[in-house]
Amino acid sequence: MTSTRRVKTAVAAAGISSFALLYAPQPVLPQLAAQYHLDPGGAALAVSVATGALAIAVLPIAALSEVVGRRPVILTSVVASVVFGLLLPLMPTYPALLVLRALQGIAIAGFPGVAAAYLAERLGRAGVAAAVGAMIAGNTVGGMLGRLASGFTAGPLGWRGALFVVAGVGAVCSAVTVVTLPPGTRAAGAARVRDVTRGLVTALSKPVLLAQYAVALLAMGSFVALYNAAGFRLTGEPLDLSPAIASLVFLAYASGSVSSAAAGRLVARVGRRRALVGALLLTAAGAALTLPNSLPLVITGFLILTCAFFAAHAVANGWAAADAPENARGQVGGMYTATYYLGSSVGGAAGAWVYGHAGWPWLIALVAGWLLLAVAAVGAGTRNAPTLPGRVPAKFFGLVAGRARSSLIM
Repeated sequence: MTSTRRVKTAVAAAGISSFALLYAPQPVLPQLAAQYHLDPGGAALAVSVATGALAIAVLPIAALSEVVGRRPVILTSVVASVVFGLLLPLMPTYPALLVLRALQGIAIAGFPGVAAAYLAERLGRAGVAAAVGAMIAGNTVGGMLGRLASGFTAGPLGWRGALFVVAGVGAVCSAVTVVTLPPGTRAAGAARVRDVTRGLVTALSKPVLLAQYAVALLAMGSFVALYNAAGFRLTGEPLDLSPAIASLVFLAYASGSVSSAAAGRLVARVGRRRALVGALLLTAAGAALTLPNSLPLVITGFLILTCAFFAAHAVANGWAAADAPENARGQVGGMYTATYYLGSSVGGAAGAWVYGHAGWPWLIALVAGWLLLAVAAVGAGTRNAPTLPGRVPAKFFGLVAGRARSSLIM
């Protein structure tokens, strides 16, 4: 196996393992609620504590990789996350499960926080595009596989068995990564703490970048809030679906591959600001379509909001990367990732709590408010920024159509 092929195999396997484990509890939240006598908000903590811990850990771990090297961080990440995944079904109490999920989130942070830098250093410009594509494919497959595997096995095996199945899949994939991931080419300790800190300050000083972080936070919070509550909505009255059938809603994620690619073409026609605002508003419209107690309308609404969310995320992610100063590219990427998963954690938990105490219409109202705040942030933060109508530089188009498809990792 050639070195490039080994790298592609390793990062694809790591992506499958990491993101299957991260979101595996989402389809079994109703079962967790029943087991531990929780409301939807309490059950959603099984997802939120992991994504919140990931958000907090991603920047420190990325900085650590500058000192100890990328490969040791990635390998530690995939192995530790699987170990925690295998222990999860054995936890005797819900608080113990939450503690382990937080540790698992910290462990998983080592892959998304470091992988792109590892690929750039290992393969250079010539080979990095194909390897990033393999990584994104692994992330996408992992996110869907974890949800579908736990959703389909929860019926016959219970939620503990379902999580164990996903951990088994993660164990196989992590073993592939350990065996195939070549050493990095960058010497450990090559970066100075002062340079890393200066880059972080720069990443927090541009209004246009702050606007993209706000989109990551608010749009991702809205999206995960809806999907955290989706299991309760679909398996409860009046829709009353089985957990296995309800988990099919996660197939809507596949539509994100189409919409994130189309986002680049939309930006070329109408500019970044209009494309981003339009996608955010369409996300809110899709959410509103799920209000009636009609299964066809609910499914259609989820398809629309999923397509629109991934388009918005692709544009915001690409905009942040394109406008990142040269001395702060890693820190901008880290900040975007951190706010993205912070939104998943806080927004996901808050949305599930609102659903449990006030019902689906109030959740939709909350989500609509968050998305409108994101629109306002885009308007305020990008007022003096170029919108790139008509003709888009190749750099930005490539980021939207290629790297920005990493939106599918969640």
